[in-house]
Amino acid sequence: MSAFDVFNGDADGILALHQWRLAHPLDATLVTGIKREIALLARVPAGRAKRVAVFDISLDTNRDALHRLLDARAEVLYFDHHYAGEIPQHAGLTAHIDTSAHTCTSLLVDRALGGMFRPWAIAAAFGDNANETANQLAQEHGLNLAQTALLEKLGTSINYNAYGEQITDLHVHPAELYASLHAYTDPFAFIAQCPMFSHLSKGMATDYNTATSLLPYVASEDAALYLMPDAPWARRIGGIFANSLVDAHPNRAHAIVTPDSSNSYTVSVRAPQTFPQGADALCRQFPNGGGRARAAGINRLPAAALQDFQQRFMAHFDARTRQRDAAPAHAA
Repeated sequence: MSAFDVFNGDADGILALHQWRLAHPLDATLVTGIKREIALLARVPAGRAKRVAVFDISLDTNRDALHRLLDARAEVLYFDHHYAGEIPQHAGLTAHIDTSAHTCTSLLVDRALGGMFRPWAIAAAFGDNANETANQLAQEHGLNLAQTALLEKLGTSINYNAYGEQITDLHVHPAELYASLHAYTDPFAFIAQCPMFSHLSKGMATDYNTATSLLPYVASEDAALYLMPDAPWARRIGGIFANSLVDAHPNRAHAIVTPDSSNSYTVSVRAPQTFPQGADALCRQFPNGGGRARAAGINRLPAAALQDFQQRFMAHFDARTRQRDAAPAHAA
């Protein structure tokens, strides 16, 4: 019987696991992948798994595999902030799930640990583009502006590494990245001492500078869609580029549409920062779509469905903006 740690390969998943294992050390088999690879529980062998810890993957997406593990008497600890649907009531499941727009999985772990390793949680929140929450926590923790900026760069660099169509698009395998940073209790020591941080941050800067030359494929006051080129750098930078666009245009929703190798597209959607709702509802209208209210995506959008997505995306957020703007007058 074995222990397994199952986690999303992005900053939130990696740093959630990192905090938990700093507090609760355990030699476990790692199960992870690229950011979009979220149906991970199926890789855990029911019957052999005694203890399973899960971080930052949707319970709803992994529901069948979760039931198989529970039926085989595995003890499952589950931290997540994505759409979950109905949470099973089972003695073997301990679930910490909160889908509110201004949290992330690492912050749920931070809450469970009473803030034991908060700087790591702050870095993860920055990586997940929960910047307002991250800045507030940094201030409460007594970090100065330079320290806060370093944690933001750390979080975004780790998050950037998770994007790609396949694992070879990434600079570093997420399991290898986790193993490297898990040697450090202090994130500032990791930043100063580990060559991997410099490697990722330089790669991110190069790809981001290339992305900033792109213009929207279609745009309105309320929403903008970017059609990325078919290139590894574009697949790597898609999430960071989407987050930066939301920061630059907080009243506008954004969609980043990137070609893949199977005549389809990967889609990242960000709701407006000033009204962080509706991204998951839009993406769940399409097969392989899901996420959370503020940020969601579609793993595989057929090329023939691109125009349909474009129309629904623009209409969805235009309608939400009209609803938001009308709300105060209606309430009055």
